[in-house]
This record gives sequence, structure tokens and C-alpha cells, in this order.
Amino acid sequence: MPLDTAPYDALLLVSFGGPEKPDDVLPFLENVTRGRGIPRERLVEVGEHYYGFGGRSPINDQNRAFISAVEEDFRSTGVDLPVYWGNRNWDPYLADTLQRMKDDGIKRAACLVTSAYSSYSGCRQYRENLAEAVATVGEGAPELDRLRHYFNHPGFVEPMVDATLSALAGLGDAARRDAHVLFVTHSIPESMNDTAGPEGGAYVAQHRAVVDEVGERVRQETGHRYATELVFCSRSGPPHVPWLEPDINDRIEELARQGVGGVVVVPIGFVSDHMEVIYDLDTEAQATAEKAGVEFARAATAGVDPRFVAMVRDLLLERAAVERGEEVRRESVGALAPSWDRCPVGCCPNQRGDKPALCGQA
Repeated sequence: MPLDTAPYDALLLVSFGGPEKPDDVLPFLENVTRGRGIPRERLVEVGEHYYGFGGRSPINDQNRAFISAVEEDFRSTGVDLPVYWGNRNWDPYLADTLQRMKDDGIKRAACLVTSAYSSYSGCRQYRENLAEAVATVGEGAPELDRLRHYFNHPGFVEPMVDATLSALAGLGDAARRDAHVLFVTHSIPESMNDTAGPEGGAYVAQHRAVVDEVGERVRQETGHRYATELVFCSRSGPPHVPWLEPDINDRIEELARQGVGGVVVVPIGFVSDHMEVIYDLDTEAQATAEKAGVEFARAATAGVDPRFVAMVRDLLLERAAVERGEEVRRESVGALAPSWDRCPVGCCPNQRGDKPALCGQA
């Protein structure tokens, strides 16, 4: 018997997008940075990161694999819903996907965003994108609800615990004893973190809660409390604007000077191995570690881990029950409570000016 997903008749995966071939790279980066006044020479510089991997971002193939895994999970557990996919910055664009959903007769969809944490760029901007796409499609566009932030859902945290343990095991014995575990996420302007969430500071607070939880689980498994900290990558703003620090490369160099022999890098801010992971961590940070004489191991992302895939079903059924007025048990681990279903008023504001956004209280 199919599981009850009413009032939803579809799931929509909402993601960032990425170029599929070299000719896509600069147009894609122009989409990403539109309205921010980024010089073209900077876009060309960033484009070299993509050209080094054949001009193709891995994110689209990872989304395809993730959708296939979710569809298989749905089939095997009695969830009878189609899965659609729309991007912010590249094909398939959200408006095109919503038009296809409308043509298919979809009335209401639950949206999973491939960003686990609260911030303007990780939440509200996607909500603005959804509002713009719905306006583009016009009358008859599906009604959309964003599934809650899942940074502290066990389906995300538990794969990261196992990945951290595996990466630690990959270090040599001498390096492992005093290794530091560096949990990495995308840097954002300090002002964006200051306004993240309903009370501000949610981006860093949510990451720190996950760092603490994973660190404690690792201690329980190994009997050793490793030094852990939150560090950042992928800063892209002008030098005079304060962004979250320390940068992972700077921190690795500092640890080398302190005599630390090994680091485990855990991409806690990312759900799959996209460009910030394969270039900023696997290429740039690893080169920094090698130059500094520090042994380096990188933990896997959640990717298509079955627990992460099953989390999608759990969040979908949870929200469907909420919308039907039923009591639900919300799965979470760590110090913070499960996140909200509808973003509160003023949550993660657009600092360049207010724009319509869906999936909020107003």
C-alpha cells in the first residue's frame, strides 16, 4: 500500500546548477554573479577551476545520481511520487521545470534544497528563485513548500561521522595521533551570517552544532577526543568586505608551524563532491598541506549514502503529515532543535533589497 504523501503530488529537487561543457563556463559564472559587479577577469580566473576538470562541474551528474537513488528509495518503500529537478543558475532552470510540472498536472510539490543550513545564499535566495519561477509560469504553477533544513537530521549527520572515521583511519599512525579535524564550509560575508536565521548567527551556529555532534561521535568510537574546528573555503568577495574566517589554507599552514602532522578535512557544509570540494579541498587545500609537510585526508560527502537518500523520504512524509494536521516526531541529533517548516518573517534577509520569496510565514 502506498505511503500517504498528501497533499503533495511531486518532489522537486532545487539545486545550484553548473556548466556541462567548456562553452558553458563563463555564461554560468555570469548567471551566478549577476548584479554583484564582479569583474570579468575574476570570472575568467574562476573559470580556470572548471577548465581544469574539462569545463564540466560535477554537480549536475551528482544530482542525477541522487535523483535516481531517491526514485529507487521511493519505489522500494511505497512512495508513489515523481521527482523533478530545477536549478538556480543552469539548465534545467527552475522556471522550465515548473512549466513541465504544470503541464504534467502537478498541483503541489515539496522542495528539497541541496543546502543544509540557514543563510541568505543557502535558503532565502532559493526561496526568491522559486517565487520568480512561479511568477514566470503564471496561473496554474504548482504550489511549493520547502522541506526543513536538515543539517542536524541523522540521515545527514551519521554519514558524516562514518566518513570522518574513515578519513582518520587513512592517516598514518604517527599523523593520526595528534591530527586536527577541520570541518569545512563555504565562507560567506560576516554580515550575512549576522542576519542568518530568525535571530541572526544561524549559519555558524548550525555548523558548530554539527561539528560538536560529529566530534563527540568520533570520540565515542575511537576513545580519543580529536581537536576539531570550523574553517572556511571559497571566499569570493572584495577584500574590504569581512568574510568568515579562518580560510582552510591559512589554518593548515598555521597548524604546520605548530608541529601538527596530519589533518582530516570534513566538507560538512556540502552534500556532494561539487566544485568547492574537488577544487578548493582536493586540489588547493591538499596542495597546501603537501607543501607544508602535513599529511592530508579528506572525508567523503553524504552524496548518495542510503541514509542520506532515506532522509528525503523521512522529511517528505514528516511535512506531509504536518500539512494534514497530524502530530509528527521530527528526527534530529545534537544540541539544536529541528528547524522550522516555514521561514520566519525577516529570516535571512536580502541585503541588496527585499524581493518576493516563497515558503515563508509572510
